[in-house]
Parts: sequence; C-alpha cells; structure tokens
Amino acid sequence: MKSSIKTYSQLIQIPTFIERYRYLKLGGKAGEITFGNERYLNQILYKSPEWKSFRRQIIIRDNGYDLACDGYSIVGVPIVHHLNPITIEDVVNRSDAIFDPENVVCVCRRTHNAIHYGDEELLTIDDIIERSPNDTIPWR
Repeated sequence: MKSSIKTYSQLIQIPTFIERYRYLKLGGKAGEITFGNERYLNQILYKSPEWKSFRRQIIIRDNGYDLACDGYSIVGVPIVHHLNPITIEDVVNRSDAIFDPENVVCVCRRTHNAIHYGDEELLTIDDIIERSPNDTIPWR
C-alpha cells in the first residue's frame, strides 16, 4: 500500500496546530535507525551552502512559526522538517524532494520529535490550547 504524499499547500489549509501535527506525525519508535552508519551524508547536506540558503528561505516563508501556524513562534533554533522523509538515496542523488518547498515546514525541536515518534505528549499543552481574547482574565 503506497502512502500519500504530504504537501505544504495541504498542511497550511489545516486550521489548528494540533491537526497539523496529526497530519504530519510518523509514529516511529525511539531509537529507530534512519540513516544509521550513513548519518554523515545528511550532515554534509545540512552543512552545505545550498541547504543553508534553502533553510533561510523556508524560515522566512513560515515567519519562524512552528508548523507555519500563526502565533506559534519558535523559541530557539528552527528546524526545517521534510514532510515526506528523505532517504539515503535522496541525499546521494540530490533528489528534488530535498529542496522542494512543498516538502518542508519549520518546526521546533519538541514538535520535530513528536512528529517522528508519533507522541502527542511531547507537545506542551500551550501548543494545543486555542487562545481567545480575554481568556486569561476571568472577570471579563
């Protein structure tokens, strides 16, 4: 069974942070090998000038918001997450999927881990609560 390809255009149509997270979660297992002994390959990629330029463009596009969700500012270093996981072959062959703006979104480290491990509990409650005007002032 072939999995469906996720896209940035579809992601940003999803209205809430938690629904965007659920759209992207992978349900992996802690310690599951992705690049294994070939991890140096993705590290070479992520240190390349080409990636750094692409990354900067994506952070600007997403306004530095977690899951490109308005109001969810990323504190710390943003991660540019591939919506559809890349493989060793993608890196070796410099697949179009690596630098496709439709295949990436900004996330914080906590959200990135939650996506990969499929664990909603890694998200903080503040990420899930939808805020409204005066909701912290009970007498209004």
